[in-house]
Amino acid sequence: MSETDPTPRRGRGIYLLPNLFTTGGLFAGFFAIIAASQGRFSAACIAIFVAAVLDGIDGRVARLTNTQSEFGVQYDSLADLISFGLAPALVMYHWSLMAMRLDGPTLGKIGWLGAFLYAACAALRLARFNSQVATVDKRYFVGLASPAAAGLMASFVWTCHELDFTGDALRYVALAVTVICGLLMVSSVRYTSFKGSGTGPRSDRVPFMALVVAVGILIALWVDPPKTLLIAAVLYALSGPALWVLRRRGGAEAAS
Repeated sequence: MSETDPTPRRGRGIYLLPNLFTTGGLFAGFFAIIAASQGRFSAACIAIFVAAVLDGIDGRVARLTNTQSEFGVQYDSLADLISFGLAPALVMYHWSLMAMRLDGPTLGKIGWLGAFLYAACAALRLARFNSQVATVDKRYFVGLASPAAAGLMASFVWTCHELDFTGDALRYVALAVTVICGLLMVSSVRYTSFKGSGTGPRSDRVPFMALVVAVGILIALWVDPPKTLLIAAVLYALSGPALWVLRRRGGAEAAS
């Protein structure tokens, strides 16, 4: 650019603060994989929830500080694939699915293929979300969001581990949970995003009762974190299919 050229030079740097939170989430997901491979399943599950908290913070920090960038969007998706795709799949595999080989080589393959199915569905879910983010209703997610699916996987392992249930004994239940979570992510079932109306300056506002429910969940988390997270994750995962059934029933009654 010449001295007389009024066009400003585009900076080549990146915004530090939001990407720092994203990096923290990536670190937590990577730590979960390492901890699971060492048999430290409670620590692995907690790390996945830490990643989920940091994932919820980085986007809001970027908006509040006006530091959104295309780099940040892509980096966040790659970090999510590790934290909410690979990490939950490998935690479940090391805790339970690898025990499928006790029933023979064929079922042993089904164990790690189930884990791969979950990871692949998480990748597809993130790719679809990125491609549709500008066109979908922000009040809803199409398919179960990957952090919610990861939360269900992690809370299931954490609760069972704290109750001294072995992954070997629950390997078929674990396989069902893994496959269902994966398929819900790539389904067309809509889930509420808790993001308000999605339009206008008050788009982030939610009903007052949502705050009351959040306080109740925080109290329950203090009493028994793994069970509370499991119950919340299961209820949220079931809310999408339940609302879908109610909408179909309401549409059928309106047409009759």
